[in-house]
Amino acid sequence: MFLSGLDETDRQIVEALIRNARISYSDLGELVGLSRVAVKSRIDALEKRGIIEEYTTIINPQKLSGAVSCYFEIETEPSSLKTVTDILEKNEMVTQIYLVSGRSRLHVHAVAASQEELESFLEQTMHRLPGVRDMSCNIILSRVKDIKGLRL
Repeated sequence: MFLSGLDETDRQIVEALIRNARISYSDLGELVGLSRVAVKSRIDALEKRGIIEEYTTIINPQKLSGAVSCYFEIETEPSSLKTVTDILEKNEMVTQIYLVSGRSRLHVHAVAASQEELESFLEQTMHRLPGVRDMSCNIILSRVKDIKGLRL
């Protein structure tokens, strides 16, 4: 994927950070042929431009005992779309919300601590959403491919 405004060195820095966000400025400098100070300056500029938004730890829910990871496809009445997204955005079990094209307007990912918590979430939240025309819930059985970051 091409991102305009990134030179080859910035691209190498971003790719290295995608692989390991904990890499030191010194080690990163060795990889891209710059000093530690120059690497820090470039990373600061990438952050300031909003290209790098944050550094985080990614937890695999399938590796946690009892955790249930699932995604929902939701079709709403157009007038209810904002209300539904606002409700879901405030729920701590919801990890991602995407507005998508096609019949299902929302793609929502959620992680429950247990099957019982998922059932409660369905009953207390999902089945009470206003203006929902159609909804499906798919439980994720295993992760086959999950790319972090962008292909540059």
